[in-house]
Amino acid sequence: MTVNVSKPAINVREKLAELDKPTGIAGEAMLRAETPQEQFNLIGAGRRNLIINGAMQVAQRGTSVTSQQEGTDTFVVDRWFSRVSLTSATVTMDVSQEVDAPEGFRYSFKTEINGSQSSLSSGDQFKTEHRIEGQNLIGAGFGTSTPKYITLSFWFKSSVAGKTCVAFVNNGNDMSYVAPFNVNSAATWEYKTVTLIAPDNTATWVTDNGIGLRIRFGTFGSSLQTSTTGKWISGQYMSTSDSIDYTKADGSYWQITGVQLELGKVATPFEHRSFGEELALCQRYYYKGGVIGGRTGVSAGYTSSSTSVRWTFVTPSNMRATPTYSAGSNPYAADNGTNREVSSVSVLGATQNTISMIGTIAGSGSHRSLTINYGSSQNFKLDAEL
Repeated sequence: MTVNVSKPAINVREKLAELDKPTGIAGEAMLRAETPQEQFNLIGAGRRNLIINGAMQVAQRGTSVTSQQEGTDTFVVDRWFSRVSLTSATVTMDVSQEVDAPEGFRYSFKTEINGSQSSLSSGDQFKTEHRIEGQNLIGAGFGTSTPKYITLSFWFKSSVAGKTCVAFVNNGNDMSYVAPFNVNSAATWEYKTVTLIAPDNTATWVTDNGIGLRIRFGTFGSSLQTSTTGKWISGQYMSTSDSIDYTKADGSYWQITGVQLELGKVATPFEHRSFGEELALCQRYYYKGGVIGGRTGVSAGYTSSSTSVRWTFVTPSNMRATPTYSAGSNPYAADNGTNREVSSVSVLGATQNTISMIGTIAGSGSHRSLTINYGSSQNFKLDAEL
């Protein structure tokens, strides 16, 4: 004889939620996860953070710039820049890497207003921006028919309490997502999270080595403000009309650190990478040849004639694009115990990891081996920033 027994279906998540023993914050997050990928992210398997230098540790260019003027992009901490764009007033900004951060971090990126103005002009911008390379966002499905949820988390400190915004903008500056958040207490580190779904295929999203996504904080004029928040909209918008206007008071500031962008609906603990790994990621976009104890040999070279010298840089990382070269002064060529200045320096050819240079030298001979070096107060720079 066959006996058939049936039981009503149950919802495991609901039953677990009814247990007297609490699951804790992490357990609840695991229960809320809707896909295996979200659970994979929550247990910390694999790389999560799409932001480079989110802890503001690496600062190859220096640690501060004062009185930043209109129309310039200024980098202090790597991969983050600030910009002033205004039509009439003379307000400037100071930007700096600060040894001031919440527990678990050492550094933050501070933007401080110099001067004040009674009101913003329509196109004014006082911003901090991070750009993510397009091919690093492929997993989020930007611009596809299957977009994924992403979550931004960060620590924020402001001299002014009130509402402000973080904005997500595409490469063409023609599609935006504005997410307001509240600064509850002035001059206090506060943890913030924003969850959104990546945009679908209604706009153009770069998936190569160009700008995939811009993330912006700051103060913006009326033409860059919107009343539509929490959704993707056409156009370039970064804030709302009732957002904090940091330009109303001299010395107003905002600071950020611990910035993380990851797949999924849950903000996980910040992914701390080693300083060496973070530096290597930054050097894909910018590399500064360092000086250790006086002059530093940076490359082997040779004289192709009695007045011409050639040498090649090999970068430590494959750079995002063919970089541009700059230096604060002419290099020198160590020639049989004599340092000879190299003038009229130019680039012969370049790839993403090799830069061939040529310059003019006096007093040497043809077909001699030399070491190219820079003085103790100077460096050369290779720039492939987005």
